[in-house]
Amino acid sequence: MDVTLHLAQDPEADALLGRSPLAALVGMLLDQQVPMEWAFKGPATIAQRLGGDDLDAHEIAAHEPEAFAALLSQKPAVHRYPGSMAKRIQQLCQYLVEHYDGDAEAVWKDAGTGKDLLKRLAELPGFGKQKAQIFLALLGKQLGVRPTGWREAAGSYGEPDSFRSVADITGPESLVKVRAHKQEMKAAAKASKAGGK
Repeated sequence: MDVTLHLAQDPEADALLGRSPLAALVGMLLDQQVPMEWAFKGPATIAQRLGGDDLDAHEIAAHEPEAFAALLSQKPAVHRYPGSMAKRIQQLCQYLVEHYDGDAEAVWKDAGTGKDLLKRLAELPGFGKQKAQIFLALLGKQLGVRPTGWREAAGSYGEPDSFRSVADITGPESLVKVRAHKQEMKAAAKASKAGGK
């Protein structure tokens, strides 16, 4: 895996995401309740604070939990909720060590179908169906991981030129389009909720 991603909108952080399967998974895990760029810059910040240029699932899984939470809490914090996200990242890494010998890429490397890959992603701690579908779309659209039926398994996120999620961000212009789509969805959900009262 060695592609150029533009999710963090920061060259160093994006380079890590493009070459490190674990960094990409951790960035996806962090992508909730914070701006996308902040979430996807997180893996590079964690690697730097651990004293390396990449993330290692074995190292993170074995890290003392309070020390790892403190590492994520340092200013600037890696996430709005650094303590709970530290726990989630460690759970993800422990799962990867237990099921894939710490190799994040093994989650998708030999997946036979999109449906199989979606199942594997949804089994990861912290990945619900929607997050799994978005990551599957990112794998297919930008990382060249395209098992049979991957677009269908990714649902609407797999549609070409849909600008629904991080899977569609290739630079500042597409980031603006994805952000606009998310705001439209939030407004529609709010209106629907208000209408239901």
